[in-house]
Amino acid sequence: MKKTILIFACILCTFTLSAQLTIEECQQKARVNFPLIKQQDLIAQTEKYNLSNAARGYLPQVSLAGKATWQSDVTKLDVPAPYNQILNVEPMSKDQYQAALEVNQLVYDGGIIRSQRKTAKAAAEMQRQKNEVDLYAVQERVTQVFFGILLIDEQWKQNDLLREELQTNYDKVSAYIKNGVANQADLDAVRVEQLRCRQRETELNALRKSYAAILLTLMGERPDENISLVKPDYQKEVITTENNRPELKFFEAQQLLYDTQMRNIKSANLPIVSLFAQGGYGKPALNMLENKFSPFFIGGVRLMWNLSGFYTQKNNLQLLETEKQSVSVQRETFLFNSNLKNIEQQNLIDKFEVQLADDDEIIALRQNVKKATEAKVANGTLTVSDLIHEINAENLSRQDKVLHEIQLLIAIYQLKLINNE
Repeated sequence: MKKTILIFACILCTFTLSAQLTIEECQQKARVNFPLIKQQDLIAQTEKYNLSNAARGYLPQVSLAGKATWQSDVTKLDVPAPYNQILNVEPMSKDQYQAALEVNQLVYDGGIIRSQRKTAKAAAEMQRQKNEVDLYAVQERVTQVFFGILLIDEQWKQNDLLREELQTNYDKVSAYIKNGVANQADLDAVRVEQLRCRQRETELNALRKSYAAILLTLMGERPDENISLVKPDYQKEVITTENNRPELKFFEAQQLLYDTQMRNIKSANLPIVSLFAQGGYGKPALNMLENKFSPFFIGGVRLMWNLSGFYTQKNNLQLLETEKQSVSVQRETFLFNSNLKNIEQQNLIDKFEVQLADDDEIIALRQNVKKATEAKVANGTLTVSDLIHEINAENLSRQDKVLHEIQLLIAIYQLKLINNE
């Protein structure tokens, strides 16, 4: 049983290592792994606390106050004789004391609390969209590294084909030496190209290892230089020009926040109505002529209206309106620049498509020239140096095709990034 489990684990591990990753999977993993993703939960928690605090404005507000005073004079009742002996009114003390507990229940606040809750939601949404803008930059980084690895892989394949062809020609030149058609210098020239090919392979392997480490770090995966990526098919890619970038939602969230802040200003200048009840203990209490400690109670309706807010209301509203207009200008500028980038990327796509259409014909012609050169070298009418030149020319044309394919894919996915497809 243990042996079966071990075999299954090895198969699963091998499958995991050999699994091919698409660019969309890499982008999603990088997004989830990026530290800024944690900010989403923090924004949600902040919104929750702000909404809770605003809602508690509807709860009864309780306050406790106390005071002890000494005053230079007190209210006196001057009763003429002989009535003063009958009434016997005790003069008040100059030291007075009072402690009171008051409860206020809001009845009408002009919409202040409702506006505060809307502002809290709008502020949280703006922070979320700003975070989305920052997270979106990760996708561009992943795209660059992803296609960097694909380009290296394609170059490595072409380099491997060149290595095999050079080995074949090395064997042919060795045979030519025996037949007297070539000499040792010709063989050394082929050997030099083989060594250059090996150096190129070493360089590509080092570059791929570096790029793979960057991509896996972005994805939060363990290092694996054998990571396998899926090369997209540029012929199947569908491109649209509809702009869905997170920046647009960020601009909308900013303007919504300014709208809620305008409502806050207007609400703050409306009257506030509340019920209140106050109970306490003091000397004197409500009866100013009773010079002793006693309890008291007051209840009623209170109206408060701070009219001084109207002094600055107009300026504050115009200030927020200016901020909204500034956001509108930023949005228009962003769309203008995005449109320019769309045009630029579409032109690049058209250019690479035309180049790819010619690449196959160029490669086929180079192959014909190389084969003719091989025949002439075998007959002794051309040198091995001429053959090496044609081999390198054919390899260069293949490298150009690979480069144009990757450049076309990069242009397509850059266009997708511009529009957030």
